[in-house]
Amino acid sequence: MMTPERIHPALWRATQLAKGAARNLPTGHASLSAELPDGGWPLGSLIELLTPHPGVGEIRLLRPALAQLETRRPIALVQPPHEPHIASWMSWRLDPRQLLWVAPQKPVDTLWATEQILKNGSCGALICWLPHVRPESLRRLHLAAQASDLLFIAIRPANAAQNATPAPLRLALAPAPGGLSVHILKRRGPVCDTPLYVGLEPGALTPSSLRHAPLDRRLPALPAAGRTTPALAA
Repeated sequence: MMTPERIHPALWRATQLAKGAARNLPTGHASLSAELPDGGWPLGSLIELLTPHPGVGEIRLLRPALAQLETRRPIALVQPPHEPHIASWMSWRLDPRQLLWVAPQKPVDTLWATEQILKNGSCGALICWLPHVRPESLRRLHLAAQASDLLFIAIRPANAAQNATPAPLRLALAPAPGGLSVHILKRRGPVCDTPLYVGLEPGALTPSSLRHAPLDRRLPALPAAGRTTPALAA
């Protein structure tokens, strides 16, 4: 009998995790990787992380994956709730010169900037904070991501779990002692009813990491929609 995977790589049995259907980046967390299709974060795809509030450990969860990116490719942070803390990035052994901080003034500009970064393809990762977004806008971003090879993370509030999503992978994060409780709400595979525990390294700051650090590379004022930002031009 022919298996679903042999008919088309995007098909899989509902009782099994999808295999070989996407490029991926190892998560650096064995317990999490074991529950994800292909054992890692899918590249060129929308991934949603839902949090009860900013700062529960979502960036530390992503740190091992970000550390694997090519150093010449920027890590774009679009509309983070707080200014990136450079000393923390340095303590995680991530080069703060890779950071591309984008802070649009309006939600529509946030979506536009995110889509332009996805289409440009020069970044290795894009993390955007989307407290309020329409389903059709998410679909548009997911389609743009599929033409790229970057790690695309959308961080959204926990109550977004009540709404449908085009994201093939959606995780709900909650703080836990020494790490995170991770509930896989959606994946290419069987339903995951039980949250799993992911331990996180403490973000310890050393004297060397507290010395003067380069500031974030914040983009100049966002141009009118439809024009390409010079900093993102190929």
